[in-house]
Amino acid sequence: MKLVVALGGNALVKPGQEGTSEQQFETTRQSVEAIVRMIEHGHEVVLTHGNGPQVGSLLLQQEISKEVTPPMPLDVCGAMSQGQVGYMIAQCMTAALHDRQLDKQVATVVTQVLVDEDDPAFEHPTKPVGPVYRHDDALRRIKEGYRMTQQKGGWRIVVPSPDPRSILESPVIKQLIEAGHIVVAVGGGGIPVVESGGGLRGVEAVIDKDLAAEELASEIEADGLLILTDVEAVYVNYGEDDQRMLGEVTLDEIEQLYHDGQFPPGSMGPKVLAAIRFLQNGGKTAIIASIDNAWEALQGNAGTRIVR
Repeated sequence: MKLVVALGGNALVKPGQEGTSEQQFETTRQSVEAIVRMIEHGHEVVLTHGNGPQVGSLLLQQEISKEVTPPMPLDVCGAMSQGQVGYMIAQCMTAALHDRQLDKQVATVVTQVLVDEDDPAFEHPTKPVGPVYRHDDALRRIKEGYRMTQQKGGWRIVVPSPDPRSILESPVIKQLIEAGHIVVAVGGGGIPVVESGGGLRGVEAVIDKDLAAEELASEIEADGLLILTDVEAVYVNYGEDDQRMLGEVTLDEIEQLYHDGQFPPGSMGPKVLAAIRFLQNGGKTAIIASIDNAWEALQGNAGTRIVR
């Protein structure tokens, strides 16, 4: 099958880790093992990934060093993190492929994602980014035009999270797949851009990485969308005494549960919505599972599998 595999943030940085280069490389090496196994069994794979810890570190570095060097805007930091994470994944993938004597090349594509400048999300920013600010610093940021939200430990900037409309590099990505290459793309949901004066302009926003992965999967006509996260499956009544894990469910069933409010917007909601959209757009199978059980989930022995 042609698969788009969406790696969650814990694919590179595990909870409790500082996020050093050595730690990220080691965690990435572990995470790609199941992906290489898929390739070994003949699947065509495109990898997408989160970038929360990495872009957060970049934004903090920008804040600390702004008196010495000009800070970069969020869209540029997103591009920087795509290069960083894509490089780590590509290096670890290449080594694992070599160990299995698989003659495959890995290409990382810094990816732009078109969004609508009139998307309602721009009027209602909800996505926290960057460092935690003290009260006085937060007031200064508000005067500079930033929107802030109070969280545990202080204040954070919030930015819009618009819906992805199109993956601008998807034709190139498709050509790379058809040439037999493994592609890493749409990192962190991609760089959000809007049409402007006959060209493109980056905007201060963060696209949900799973919704962007779905858009890519649909545009390249993938057979399967595999969303890997830090929980083993999708649950109904999660956290309650009567919580129930979902194994295989139909599109109609998961749509009803989604509209019933079973999946919160800040956690499982976007993953389930991405799965629903993928099947609605012609995809065959969507899977939500833990990174540790990726291969088993692809075989139908773990995670949540959503079918027509």
